[in-house]
Amino acid sequence: MMILRTAIVLLLTAATVSAHHYIGNVYDSTKRVSLDGVVAVFRFVPAHPILEIDVVRNGRSERWRLEMDNHFELRAIGIEADTLKAGDKVTAEGSAAKDGSKAIYVRSLERPVDGFLYEQVGATPRVRLRR
Repeated sequence: MMILRTAIVLLLTAATVSAHHYIGNVYDSTKRVSLDGVVAVFRFVPAHPILEIDVVRNGRSERWRLEMDNHFELRAIGIEADTLKAGDKVTAEGSAAKDGSKAIYVRSLERPVDGFLYEQVGATPRVRLRR
């Protein structure tokens, strides 16, 4: 009975970890994308907030989806629902979506007008002001 209980706990733990840490399944950390754009929408939602920006390439506007780190961790470093607003000009760098869609997992995000800088450093996000 103890072996069966242990096996069930291990299976449930593995499923939970896999479901929560799917970033590596969706984004390719070896393929980096840099973007300059204007915030269209910032959705500060669980589990991972989403930022949509409009990027102009070759004279055409493209909407990109930027996925950020866990909203609990973002809140802990001072990011809130009103931190990024429509119209903010930003520069972002991140891991490209494996499916080729216009999406990245954000590794850094800067708002040059005030020096706001979000960085995903290792497994920990941080915010600082660049001057």
